[in-house]
Amino acid sequence: MIPAQIDLSQWGGIAVALVPELFLTGWALVLTLVIAWRHHSDADQQVVGRLALVGLVVTLALVVLYWIRAPEPAGLELMIALDGFRWAVSSVFLLGAILAVALSLHYLPRERIAVPEYYVLLLLATLGMLFMGSGADLVVIFLGLELMSVSVYVLAGINRRSIFAAEASLKYFLLGAFAAGFLLYGIALLYGATGTTNLTMMYLQISGLALQSNTMLVAGIALLLIGFGFKVAAVPFHMWTPDVYDGAPTPVTGFMAAAVKAAAFAALMRILVQGLSPMSGVWTEVVWWLAAVTMVGGNLIALVQGHLKRMLAYSSIGHAGYLLAAVASGTDLGTAAMLYYVLVYTLMTVGAFAVLAAIGRDGEREVRIEDFNGLASRRPWLAFAMTVFMLSLLGFPGTAGFIGKWYILSAAVEGEQAVLAIVLVGASILSAGYYLPVIMAMYMKPAASEDAHEGTVAVGAARWIIGMTAALLLLFGVWPNRVLDLARHESRDLRPAVMITVSR
Repeated sequence: MIPAQIDLSQWGGIAVALVPELFLTGWALVLTLVIAWRHHSDADQQVVGRLALVGLVVTLALVVLYWIRAPEPAGLELMIALDGFRWAVSSVFLLGAILAVALSLHYLPRERIAVPEYYVLLLLATLGMLFMGSGADLVVIFLGLELMSVSVYVLAGINRRSIFAAEASLKYFLLGAFAAGFLLYGIALLYGATGTTNLTMMYLQISGLALQSNTMLVAGIALLLIGFGFKVAAVPFHMWTPDVYDGAPTPVTGFMAAAVKAAAFAALMRILVQGLSPMSGVWTEVVWWLAAVTMVGGNLIALVQGHLKRMLAYSSIGHAGYLLAAVASGTDLGTAAMLYYVLVYTLMTVGAFAVLAAIGRDGEREVRIEDFNGLASRRPWLAFAMTVFMLSLLGFPGTAGFIGKWYILSAAVEGEQAVLAIVLVGASILSAGYYLPVIMAMYMKPAASEDAHEGTVAVGAARWIIGMTAALLLLFGVWPNRVLDLARHESRDLRPAVMITVSR
């Protein structure tokens, strides 16, 4: 039974608050023992994958149960947050992980990747994300980020037969370690300026001692934004993204583009809004420029990509810019827009990569837009689903992507950032130059040969993933009210605890 109030100053209360994370940790350890016992055949790997899927589904059920019961902290949240924002973002992380595991069940045997530890690494990366979303202290957030990052470094290079996967893993590891140094140094400066790493106490120290012009604090925020700029693939910290996304196995790429990005944005939003809101005059302008440059840069470079996987990689950079626009607004509406957009972005990104995995082979690096020629005449339902994903990524009316971008535009206008809203609209128009050619190739161009697309089949769970994500994107495009209401409600919980207490 979940108590109505949880005392987070006692170890027992912390254990109750961390039940989903503790369960996932224990399940990952159990899977490690299973792998030590059964690791010789594809059938053994399938068993591990299905067990990983069960563990993630149960963890999601626990998160939803806590979300419904809505326990409140008895006193100050010292290390772990206990609010609706935590449960909302945790649900998105777990959804992304479930989709990635389900997509991998058929993909790994097809690509001859016989590494059952793959699924344990996915669970550990998801565990790190959960701590990033639930951390009320910079130390907890950093530990969660590193657990996620180290796991994803290995996942990017899990295909040991591919030199491109090895290159992706090495680049991601070296640049990730470099960025982690900036992040940790930034945390150290924030601690030096405020005397605490707890986000609520940091808010009180900055407000009470009038530290808005403190040089050490400003430098700490700058280094913090550099570290997170790398994690969210913001320009100019995006250099690793195309090569890593291109070389990693496609389910891992989808997982990185969706869940990993969502975790980084959730942690960044919590830090800026809950701990550093008195410094909004400093970080808002920086995030504004990061958002503008990232939207324009990501979409411009995506225009000249001929290979679909690299095009989606640069597309993800552009979408990071849209999410940064929500962060830059610094309002409750901006937080709600971020929550909604990471959900729909997870659906449309994983769906697009699932179709890409059905079309291609050998890591899908060589799949070009021309390879989609005539797909609608041979595989009409697959072409229809890909059309939904491309239109939603574009932000076409009637899809969830349109509602998400409209929500971000509303947040930018409310935050008196009309110029950034105009940049967002212009960047979205620009993106039509690379999303629409995919649809044109499927419906308006003939197939290259009579036997083209004979091997293009979505098998097993991939078929359900493609169908479910496309259906949800259309549903949320015409009936987004319930999800938007949830996003608005949980965004208010992200305000510092002292502000919430006063407003009540």
